Amino acid sequence: MKKCLTKSTMRKLLICILSALLLSFYAKAQENIQLKSGDLIFQNLDCGPLCDAINAVTQGYEGNKFSHMGMVLLRNDSVLIIEASGKNVHLTPLQTFLSKSAHPHYVGRLKPAYQKVIPAALAFSMAQMGVLYDDQYLYNNGKYYCSELIYDAFKAANKNKPFFKLFPMTYKEPGSGAYFPVWKVYFGHLNMEVPEGKPGCNPGGISLSDKIDILGQKK
Repeated sequence: MKKCLTKSTMRKLLICILSALLLSFYAKAQENIQLKSGDLIFQNLDCGPLCDAINAVTQGYEGNKFSHMGMVLLRNDSVLIIEASGKNVHLTPLQTFLSKSAHPHYVGRLKPAYQKVIPAALAFSMAQMGVLYDDQYLYNNGKYYCSELIYDAFKAANKNKPFFKLFPMTYKEPGSGAYFPVWKVYFGHLNMEVPEGKPGCNPGGISLSDKIDILGQKK
């Protein structure tokens, strides 16, 4: 005779089936995020010691480490990302942007009350095409790093009032009071002092803003 499944076994089997269905649904939902112009994509780049140092002193949504970000622009049938990276501010096709990192990419969208500022933020960003990358990480020096561009774009769109927040930047190892060696070397090559405490922003901080909703991962 075949043995009947016990209630305990049936319960475990049911839990396994429901868990699998929920995971499948969640994965499908992530894949189906329909990007809109003005959405923000947060990325964890593997750029070596510099990114490691950034990640060590910044926190992002649900504890994620974000070292880069960009803003979505839908143009005709193309999905482009406005980003400040490499040499300057430029447009990058979505798939090229996503291919930069194997880590999950998270999509942030402005809450409905703030959607009205998006067109002006996009217009500001597009006007910065070709502006040099801010390798000094100094706010308001005529150049842009990734989150600095986003900060200024939404500030300009908000009638020149801060939309996201600036915080004192730190380049010190947590708990030690000493600078990360990589930052001392980096700024030494630029013949400048480490800009400790200067105002700035980072992708992790923006991902925690109460003005956006994180929709999930974009695959």
